[in-house]
Amino acid sequence: MMLVGASLVSVGLEIFLVPNNIIDGGIVGISIIASHLSGWNLGLFLFVLNLPFLFLGYKQIGKTFALSTLFSVAVMSIGTNLLHPVQPLTIDPLLAAVFGGIILGTGVGLVIRSGGSLDGTEIVAIVFTKKLPMSVGEIVMFFNLFILASAGFVFGWNNAMYSLIAYYIAFKMIDLTIEGFEESKSVWIISERNQEIASSIIDRLGRGVTYLNGEGAYTGNEKKVIFCVITRLEEAKLKSIVDEIDPKAFLAVGNIHDVKGGRFKKKNIH
Repeated sequence: MMLVGASLVSVGLEIFLVPNNIIDGGIVGISIIASHLSGWNLGLFLFVLNLPFLFLGYKQIGKTFALSTLFSVAVMSIGTNLLHPVQPLTIDPLLAAVFGGIILGTGVGLVIRSGGSLDGTEIVAIVFTKKLPMSVGEIVMFFNLFILASAGFVFGWNNAMYSLIAYYIAFKMIDLTIEGFEESKSVWIISERNQEIASSIIDRLGRGVTYLNGEGAYTGNEKKVIFCVITRLEEAKLKSIVDEIDPKAFLAVGNIHDVKGGRFKKKNIH
């Protein structure tokens, strides 16, 4: 998957973004700008500029992560070299930004999901977040806004805005690739009619439920909390089941990125 992901990133860069002077955030964006200004090969910058962050990744996260990142970065660098002579599929900057962002984001997501990385800014952010009152996401966003703004001075402001579109699409595709299309939901339900609700979820939704023992902080009364995991497509039906049995029930729904083990497999309800 790291091989496939890094290869897709190479395609997104050399077949869509780079020929249209559109950049991505992070080290990739810096490499594109440096390659344009110097005339040197993009793959060289992608590899060399990521090397210091491999050492940081080894220190902060571990040997396996560093080796996985080294492999992915090497594949991406070689891929951009091989694809550089290939003609771009489109010279329309909007199409290049959209489809380049989709392909790039999918590739990066596959690499991250497999335990590697293609960009050193997140590793730097992990280091800085220990010294600054900012989250990893906020630091990465600050870096990327600075890099994308720099594209305006190098490629023109129209291309900088196209770069922002490509970055946003790639960002969403990374999330979609990592989390999957069938995103799961965790559900907590507190109701006096908990047994009826639990039975209905099992019979009508085909999902298993678990009782958690709770206690009201204000009243001190013991309560049974229903916990279950569903897909996002089942959320509306579950809400209707709870509302039908107990309109006053407390219901909380949260996103879950990954589910393993247990009895999450859906039972046949027909």
